[in-house]
Amino acid sequence: MPYPAHFALLRTTRSLLPGVGLCVAITAAAYALQSLEVLLFGKAWLEALVLAILLGTCVRSLWTPNTHWHEGIAFSARTLLEISVVLLGVSISAARVMSLGPMLLAGIAAVVATAILVSFGIGTVLGLPPRMALLVACGNAICGNSAIAAVAPVIRADAKDVAASIAFTAVFGVVVVLGLPLLGLAAGMTGLSFGVFAGMTVYAVPQVLAATTPLGTLAVQTGTVVKLVRVLMLGPVCFVLSLLAPRMAPEAPDGSDVTAGPAPTKRAGFAQFVPWFILGFLVLMLCRSFGLVPVGLVAPTNQIATVLTVISMAALGLGVDARTVTQAGGRVTMTVILSLAGLAVLSLLLLDFTHLK
Repeated sequence: MPYPAHFALLRTTRSLLPGVGLCVAITAAAYALQSLEVLLFGKAWLEALVLAILLGTCVRSLWTPNTHWHEGIAFSARTLLEISVVLLGVSISAARVMSLGPMLLAGIAAVVATAILVSFGIGTVLGLPPRMALLVACGNAICGNSAIAAVAPVIRADAKDVAASIAFTAVFGVVVVLGLPLLGLAAGMTGLSFGVFAGMTVYAVPQVLAATTPLGTLAVQTGTVVKLVRVLMLGPVCFVLSLLAPRMAPEAPDGSDVTAGPAPTKRAGFAQFVPWFILGFLVLMLCRSFGLVPVGLVAPTNQIATVLTVISMAALGLGVDARTVTQAGGRVTMTVILSLAGLAVLSLLLLDFTHLK
């Protein structure tokens, strides 16, 4: 009987509508403000992507949504974000990835590995527990919340550490997205060099769009490709950590189980280490590379991806309460700040080494 399935779909839709509707309303307000900027100043100094984050953060800091809104906000922040990343594959060909060159591709991998070690060392020196330091390090070096969520069960991290890491990643991720374009413009960076720099330092793939848009199309495309190469490092990192995790001692003084989930009982498969949206992005990128995507579909697909990204940025903002910074402790704050600074320095060294500066 198809009816039970229909009722389940209807219930799911109803549970998503409030939160998704809120995110869409914030998105509409962001686009309205962007249009107002163009009307008043002749150009949009802050794009809708950034405005959506700011508006969402303001709403969240003034009002905490109850459970009625949670499912739709989570759906917008994660699923719509992932769909937008998949659709971005239509705009990038394999030739564009290879155009980065083997030296830059190898440099990205080296920076990620070094950044993890540097960040872990900073956290350890500042007195963070090893698992907490690893969560911050992987989130900082790879892809923020997604990396933290993937690494947590591998190293059997404490749930409180996971929550604190994600909270700080959300807050400082917004700070980086807002501040990086100003830094790039002040430094006179080209679209190519800023794209590499943003792709190496911004946490999430869609956030790269917000950070690189002010510096043009080349910055957006380069930043997206560099960031996706960086995200692909999640697989090897999780594999290495799965080998090291059994050697990590329990963090609780009494040796009791302090983990966020059971320890892995078998080797995880490839799909567990590479997010589905990255695979989807690669499939569409290959389709574009082999001419399977009609040219007329590229522009509207990019527009749809942009709107979905703005909606997801509104949801991201709704997940950021600026007051969380003052509630989590100085050691975590300093670890995140110093780790971001270290990643920025490593990224600039990569630009200098590859002569893209």
